[in-house]
Amino acid sequence: MNTLAVINSDPKITRLISDIFQEGSVQQYNPVFLTNQNEVWDFLDYNLPELALINFADPNINIEEIANFIQNDQCFLDFGIIGIFSGEKEKEVSYLQKYKSINILIMLDTNLLKSHLVKIIKIIEENYHIIRQREFSRGILDGSSGSFIIKNDILSIPLYAGIPSTILAQRGLLNPENKMHLQLALGELIINAIEHGNCGITHEEKSEALAKGISAVDMIAERCKNPEIRKKKVELLWDIQSDKTSFVISDEGNGFDVKSYIKKFSEHDKMKQHGLGIKMASMLATKLLYNKKGNVVTLILKHDDSVEHEVPVGFSQEQVHNFNVGDIVLRENEPSDYLYYIISGSYSVYHKSRKVGVLSPQDIFMGEIAFLLNQPRSATVKADKPGKLVSISKKALVDIIRKYPHYCFFLSRLLARRLVRANVHNTIEC
Repeated sequence: MNTLAVINSDPKITRLISDIFQEGSVQQYNPVFLTNQNEVWDFLDYNLPELALINFADPNINIEEIANFIQNDQCFLDFGIIGIFSGEKEKEVSYLQKYKSINILIMLDTNLLKSHLVKIIKIIEENYHIIRQREFSRGILDGSSGSFIIKNDILSIPLYAGIPSTILAQRGLLNPENKMHLQLALGELIINAIEHGNCGITHEEKSEALAKGISAVDMIAERCKNPEIRKKKVELLWDIQSDKTSFVISDEGNGFDVKSYIKKFSEHDKMKQHGLGIKMASMLATKLLYNKKGNVVTLILKHDDSVEHEVPVGFSQEQVHNFNVGDIVLRENEPSDYLYYIISGSYSVYHKSRKVGVLSPQDIFMGEIAFLLNQPRSATVKADKPGKLVSISKKALVDIIRKYPHYCFFLSRLLARRLVRANVHNTIEC
C-alpha cells in the first residue's frame, strides 16, 4: 500500500480525512498524519511518501520551511503534492506562485475536501505512471506523450492541467517561474472547452448568470442534466519532443469563430473578463492554433534550455564538472569510480558504438549501476549539449547517506524502477 503523508495540525481536517479513508473509498493509500514540525522531520528522515497532502494554510506548522527543504533536495521532487488552503482567506494562484518549485499537482479548497479528495486521489492513482514519468513514461530515445479524457467537472481541471505542467518542470524543460502560468493557461482552455464547447454556454449567458450570483459550476451542472450534454468529454493530449511540447485540447461542441471572438473581447471593455484562457495561453505559447471548426486548440511550447536542476543539499559539497558538446563523460570498460548527479545537459549513451539511449536531468543519476556493483562501465556517454554533472565517490556517498538517511531509500527506489524499465525496454545501464 502506498503512503500518503498528511501534514496538518487542524483536528477538524484530520477527522475529516480519517473519515474519508475509513469509508474505504480510497484503498491504495495509507494516510500517515504528521501534526507538528518534529513529526514531519522524523518522517522525512526515513520515509519517501508516494503522495503528500499539505495544509498550506496551517498556522502551527512552518510550511515554508518544509517547502524549502523539499525544494532543496531532489529526492523529494519525486512525489506529487495535493495542497489544501482556505479559499476564504487566500487565492489558489498565490500558493502556486509562492511554491512554484515543488510538485504541487493541485490546490484544493478545504471546503471541497469532502466532495473532491477521493476523486482527486483516484485521478492521481489512475495516472500514477505518468506522474512517475522519470522512470516509466519515457522511451529509450523518444520523448513521451499522454492524454486525459475529462468529464464536465471544472473543479478537477486544475489537477489535469497540473500533472503535465509538473512533468515539464521536473524534466527541466520549463522554468519554474512559468509552471503556474502554464497550469492556469491549460486550465482555462479546458474550462472553455467544457463551458462554451460541450455545454454550449455563450459569454452573454455566462455574464448574465454571474451577475445573478449563479456560478459556472452551477451552470454546467444545469446543462449536464441533459444526457446528451452530460456524456460529452474533453480530451487533453500532450506530446513532449526534444525541443518543444505540444498540447491539444478538443471538445465535442459545435465550435466557434475564434477570430471574431478574439476581436470582440479585445474591442469591448465589458468583454475584458472573458477570454482569459486564450489570452494567457497566447502570452506563454510559442504558437496557439485553432482548427477551422473552433473546437480543437493546439498550444505549442518551446522548451527552456537554460533551466538547471538545483544540486541536492546532500551533494552540494561535491565537485561540479562542466562538459561541452562532444565531450566524453564515461568510457565503456573503464573503472566506475564515480556516480554522477545530472544538473543540466543531454548525454547520448553508446554500447559497442551503437546509440542505445539519452540521459538528461530527469534521469537524476548517471553511471549508478556499475558504480554500486563495482563493475567496469558498460557504455560510453557523450555530451550532446553543454551541461553540468556532480561527481560522487563511494566514500562521499557513504558519508552523505549517514548524514541524510533518506537518500538510501531514494536511491534504492530509483534503482528498483530502473530495473523495471530495463526489463521492459531492454536498455543498457552505464
